[in-house]
Amino acid sequence: MGSGLAGLRTATALRTHGYPGSITLLGSDGVRPYDRPPLSKELLSRTEPLWLETELDVDLAEAVTDVRLHDPAIQFSADELRLGLASGATLTPDAVVLACGSAPINPWPESALVLHTAADADALRARLAPGVRLAIVGAGWIGAEVAGVAAEAGVQVQVLESADEPLARQLPAELGVRIRPWYAQAGVELRTGNAVSAVTADGVELADGQLLAADVVLTAVGVRPDTGWLSEAVPLTPSGHVPTDTTGRTQVPGVWAVGDCAHRDHPTFGAVPGGHWSAALHDPDTLARAMLGLDHAGAQPAPFIYSTQLGHHLSVFGRLDGELLLREQAGGAGWTALVLDEDVLVGAVVADQPREVSAVRKLLGSAALPRLDLQLAADPGVNLRKAVLR
Repeated sequence: MGSGLAGLRTATALRTHGYPGSITLLGSDGVRPYDRPPLSKELLSRTEPLWLETELDVDLAEAVTDVRLHDPAIQFSADELRLGLASGATLTPDAVVLACGSAPINPWPESALVLHTAADADALRARLAPGVRLAIVGAGWIGAEVAGVAAEAGVQVQVLESADEPLARQLPAELGVRIRPWYAQAGVELRTGNAVSAVTADGVELADGQLLAADVVLTAVGVRPDTGWLSEAVPLTPSGHVPTDTTGRTQVPGVWAVGDCAHRDHPTFGAVPGGHWSAALHDPDTLARAMLGLDHAGAQPAPFIYSTQLGHHLSVFGRLDGELLLREQAGGAGWTALVLDEDVLVGAVVADQPREVSAVRKLLGSAALPRLDLQLAADPGVNLRKAVLR
């Protein structure tokens, strides 16, 4: 269930590893699979989706036996592995892979837009032009990415964030402080520490009573797993994710989960909630191998997220629950915040440092997390790999 990156990658991985049987792909967007990150990162420069068949060099007709892009599952009986579809049809497969992704949170559906699907991108793009006043509720990934591309095109942009710093739910607060100046540099007004209480046809009302005029309002306050239709058929976490083991296997026989909707037990980093783009890209191969009774293929990549926002490149790897060690390049050329458990590297946030991205990816992609010489690791002039204790 799911026709996004995770669903398509699962189907192709099953074929790659020799599965000869029937595969049914269910979707709700009504269009063939596409990649979601460009919807915000390239909102105004890419006017049609980035089709995954082209990007991944996949023939959908060869990989999938039955493609139903307009007919999502809306009911599920785990005892019988029976799916009830929106069309009224039913399916009783031998196994079910839940790759149903997430859905955007919109407290004001009558007056605010969201950006999650290709249709959402079309609707938002049509409303933006030089001089238009855009208010974005939420300074997370989507909010920052849209703010940057819109401001560059001459749109008047305000970003409204209830927390004290941008990316407050995604990054440690001290890193949000470092990101704050990016907004002003990009010509975007950032207001923090004041929640939006209402959205109207004229703009937004803040919790302190301020009224801000806007022609277009985009709510970008996050997503939740699109798992409500599962009811009580499959156990869910309090956040609505489907918990799985390291391979994507759920507690229900014959049911697997991958991508945004899954809360996976990573063999190196422990429980990892959905939302990492890397989960949709890499985890399907591990899942397909397990479904077919094949061995794992070595160490698994660290969870990662990347973002192009406000003229900067930001990459996040692994876990962020640890002590921060900053590697800052001279002249404001970028920085890397290493996340440490004592002297063990468990995660990193990299800003505008492509070489550091490569080094961090390799270090965190090994089966055993590396121990670092902290004095060497703190020196931005030292190659990070040379700081590893052997």
